[in-house]
Amino acid sequence: MYIKKSIKIIAGLCFLILLGTKLYAQTSENNKSLLWKISTKNSTHISYLFGTIHLICPDEFVWTPSMHSALNISEKVCFEMKLDDPSIMMETALAMVNKEGKSLKDYFTVEQYATLEKYFKEKSGMDLKMFERLKPIALQSLITADLSECPTPVSYEDSIMKMAKSADKTILGLETPKEQIDVLDSQPTDSVIKDILNEIEKKSDADDEYKKLVSIYKSQDLPELYTLLTGINGLGNEMGNFLDNRNTKWISRMEDKMKNNSVFFAVGAGHLWGDKGVINLLRKKGYTVEAIH
Repeated sequence: MYIKKSIKIIAGLCFLILLGTKLYAQTSENNKSLLWKISTKNSTHISYLFGTIHLICPDEFVWTPSMHSALNISEKVCFEMKLDDPSIMMETALAMVNKEGKSLKDYFTVEQYATLEKYFKEKSGMDLKMFERLKPIALQSLITADLSECPTPVSYEDSIMKMAKSADKTILGLETPKEQIDVLDSQPTDSVIKDILNEIEKKSDADDEYKKLVSIYKSQDLPELYTLLTGINGLGNEMGNFLDNRNTKWISRMEDKMKNNSVFFAVGAGHLWGDKGVINLLRKKGYTVEAIH
């Protein structure tokens, strides 16, 4: 049961068909695309970059013939983490356990904890006691994973991995579970607690922000998506930890993986745009990165 819940935590960390379709690359002036072609003069290998949203309702899932074809053409598929590694779920679950000896009750007043218990019971039917030994950030991740309004949201990472596995493609990862957990642990605990209380007491705009996020994602407008993400819950103040530092770290790892192979990179769409986004960083390294429609 604990491992199954850690899947929801991973999805919260991190938040959409035809074979052989020809891909048409357009100029980078048209930025409304979730799919980008990566090429260089020094290699005949073509790779692709796709921006995901971690959870979305099935009827809003964006997956075009060009996206499917790019995945089909690629030899390997790379996510933020190597998702087919069976140890990832256990590592993530263990990393979410509070090693300071505190329980969730220690972070809330009696009244706040009662409200939290009621929220979880009504929202998911789960007993909060299941998560008593977890860090507050794990609780926040579970709440984030439940923002979608449909009962059975789908995961882009899970959907893409299933397609890759059915085609016997190798699965790769850009960072370890510890690296992702370290980013989350860098958030001040008091800020995490405040965000949790604001959400369950409906003092936050998280639901409206999520709806807007999905709408922009479906329109494939990366600049607008980036603007929204950097303004959510003060994320603009945490850009270095959440996006910029990770993007910079990923570039050399991406170069190494696509040196001798065609790779389909699938990472959170918020990582793609901006001066320190993956697209611009790859261009600075000499790669041609073009939008595909």
